[in-house]
Amino acid sequence: MAASTEISDEDHSVELVVCDGPAPQPDGINGDGASISEEITPLLKPAEKPKINIFSVSYSRRRPKTEQVVKLQEAETSTVTQFVLWVWNGSRYSGLLCVAFSSVLYFLMELLSDTFSPQSIPLFESAFARCTVTLALSYLWLRRAAQPIFGPAHAWKFLFFRSLTGCLSLLSFVYCIQSLPLSQAIALSFTTPIMASIVARIMLHEKLKIADIGGLACSFFGVLFIFRQILTTQEILARAEEAHYTVKRGSHPVYALLAGIFSSITGGISYCLIKAGANACDQPVVTVFSFGILASPITAISMFAFEDFVLPDLSSFFLMLILGGLAFSAEVFLARGLQLEKTSKVTNILYIEIVLLQLWAIGSLRITPSFGGLVGCLLILFSVCYTMYIGPDKETE
Repeated sequence: MAASTEISDEDHSVELVVCDGPAPQPDGINGDGASISEEITPLLKPAEKPKINIFSVSYSRRRPKTEQVVKLQEAETSTVTQFVLWVWNGSRYSGLLCVAFSSVLYFLMELLSDTFSPQSIPLFESAFARCTVTLALSYLWLRRAAQPIFGPAHAWKFLFFRSLTGCLSLLSFVYCIQSLPLSQAIALSFTTPIMASIVARIMLHEKLKIADIGGLACSFFGVLFIFRQILTTQEILARAEEAHYTVKRGSHPVYALLAGIFSSITGGISYCLIKAGANACDQPVVTVFSFGILASPITAISMFAFEDFVLPDLSSFFLMLILGGLAFSAEVFLARGLQLEKTSKVTNILYIEIVLLQLWAIGSLRITPSFGGLVGCLLILFSVCYTMYIGPDKETE
């Protein structure tokens, strides 16, 4: 059935025809009954990705030799770097490990200075060379790391007093070592760990446990056993000291003894200030740089005021540079250890140096093994191993 309507005007006429057709189909269904969605769906679906496995990808069986060499060098470098980073901050024992590494470096310095000493250099001149090299290397370190060389303002007081006490300890120790036999001066210098632990209890309010006190006492008794045997039975070592070190005439031994004690006290205070300054700056190298700023000019003045300047030859000059680099590394690792760990534990690890020196002297046949020396080494090793076994305190982790 259809109906038509005609609309006309003067120029055009339009006829509208309406036809009755089948009922409208549901959405998605065409006149033939097929689904429109079924026709469109394949066009909307994304193309399937081909399956990939290890057998469908082609790999080059051989790599260029240059690439293999570069990767091998990177692997070797990364191994050394990873070890240093692990010692620096990768273990809960990092504080103790840093101090142990520092003690080994100090031992290497003594070994090099005793073995390769082509020329006798005065003490203040040697101290000036080490302080100057330390100052230069610490400055380069801080510049390379984009760190402020003087540290933040709230740490300046710690850095200043650290430098002052460090210089006083150095000057008094040089006077002591010039006025007393070398063994006595070194024995006095190893009272510094005890002084540092006492000062840390007063200044930093660190807890001194019975194990810490026992470890320090055990190590110091070991030092007394070692040097008592040297002082009483080793005539050759005393003659060697007289040949290398000039004892000041007219200086009373009591003054030298007091200077040694003063050096230990100021050294202990300096350790505590290193810890406070490193924690305040969050950068232990700043404490090393601050010490070098003050120690270099003071040792230079003392070098010309109290000693005759000796122009080093080429081999002595290079040896002084190497010793300065080792001194810088040792001080940085010591400062890092003090930053991470409690003072009493850190200072006890420093006694490893005397054990290494004693064992090296026995191995090189400079001294004969003695019962007292072996007992002293065993006491120190037992104390240090027990400190490492206990590990850091929970409050410092």
